[in-house]
Amino acid sequence: MVPDHTIMSEDEVRTLLAHYNITTEQLPKIFHDDPAVKAINAKVDDVIRVVRISHTAGRAESYRLVIRRPKK
Repeated sequence: MVPDHTIMSEDEVRTLLAHYNITTEQLPKIFHDDPAVKAINAKVDDVIRVVRISHTAGRAESYRLVIRRPKK
């Protein structure tokens, strides 16, 4: 039920950012203590590729920047 999460290499991130002409800060965020982030041992500032299989769209990729959860 959990989509595939993988840490992107620096080259992959550079290509992604150039393709969309954005910075990492413009990517959607995911907290460092998210169970999926912990499962792949991602660190703060890593970019994660999330791949979902959809009956209508086929394969859908999204990207998330790992950030630290703010302290309360």
